Amino acid sequence: MAEVLIPAEISAASDFQSYRRQETIFGVLSLLLLALLFAAQFLWKQYLGSPDVQVLVILSAGIGANGLELLWLHRRDDLDTASIARLTWTMIAINLAIAFGLATYSYKPDVQFFALMIPPILQAASRFSLAATVLTVGVSDGLIFFWVWNYFRLHPPIDPNEFVEAGTIALIFAVMGLLASTLVRQLHSKQMALAASMTELERTEAKLRVEEKLAAVGRLSSAIAHEIRNPVAMISSALSTAQNYPAETTERHEMYDIATKESARLEQLTSDFLAYARPRQPSKTLHNVADSIGYIADVAKPRAAGNNIAIIAECEDNLRAEIDDGQLQQALLNLVMNAVEASEPQSTVLLRGERKNHQILIGIENGNGPIPAATATCIFEPFFTTKASGTGLGLSIARNIALAIGGDLALTRNDERIQFTLSLPASETSKEAV
Repeated sequence: MAEVLIPAEISAASDFQSYRRQETIFGVLSLLLLALLFAAQFLWKQYLGSPDVQVLVILSAGIGANGLELLWLHRRDDLDTASIARLTWTMIAINLAIAFGLATYSYKPDVQFFALMIPPILQAASRFSLAATVLTVGVSDGLIFFWVWNYFRLHPPIDPNEFVEAGTIALIFAVMGLLASTLVRQLHSKQMALAASMTELERTEAKLRVEEKLAAVGRLSSAIAHEIRNPVAMISSALSTAQNYPAETTERHEMYDIATKESARLEQLTSDFLAYARPRQPSKTLHNVADSIGYIADVAKPRAAGNNIAIIAECEDNLRAEIDDGQLQQALLNLVMNAVEASEPQSTVLLRGERKNHQILIGIENGNGPIPAATATCIFEPFFTTKASGTGLGLSIARNIALAIGGDLALTRNDERIQFTLSLPASETSKEAV
């Protein structure tokens, strides 16, 4: 019986918020009909006759019942499926009883009170199964025919036209209920299909993420193996060759020097990889970023001057942020040295610090652009480099540092001049605190 009155697909998909919205619509519709019928008793006395006290009492009771239901419903935070079903059936029964009671006490062969049966039929169609809708329509139609029979039993003679009219109303109610139920069934079917599609999409997305991670691990492993293999091969070759020379010969010392340099490169590569793969947690303190920008500009100037490149720093005075100053300087130095190495002699590298809204933006700009599109899409990937002696981890480490302190690093200009922008969340702490 429960499956007939509460279909599984509806009860599983129903939630209290959705039910409350639907029930509010039906409750307001019933209240409007009741209020209009109540007002009509006074506005159209010439057509309806003097208001009957029993009719007014039943109309008031209907208004009160529907109003109390809406008030109680909006004070609730949740209802289980069984409670929702009981409440819905209760309101259907109340509204059908009100419609029948009003028709019974109106003492007229043509009554408008059967319009109050429309909301209960729509409630059953929207909330319950087709069988429950047919049951509600059947009860409504049965009450209409019973009322017509009872009316002419008390007020003979029988008028066949009234039974034809009752049959017409019953047919309209049946068509309305079946049509509404069919449309609701189709809507629920589409919702279930959409939910199934979303679930499948989430599973596919999760699978793709796993495959993407595995592919990234594979690329990273391949790059690590490639980068380590070269210095190891050079060390092995140099040591093997050194054994062929007598001790204390120039050639043997040259081979040892090669092995030493490659060992140092291998150590640097390992350090860079560890910095990328297992970055140190930042120790944030309130700091003026302008000081870090000025410091990095001063540190990089001797190296830049050796390449005949000028470094210019332009900063607003009060760029406060919660940062790890050492990590920020590491990231900025990496970006500035990259800019110096990518610049032509007689050119300029510009460091610019400014505040926009709630962010501090640090721009590192140099000429000799643009970066080719194919290269620009890969510059933040680990071990990707266009330098003959680079490890390809500098930009990756710098971006990891930016992300760790709540910001980001992006290529924001790529034409005749190239600009990387490191963004940081600005602090609202007063300047005196700095």
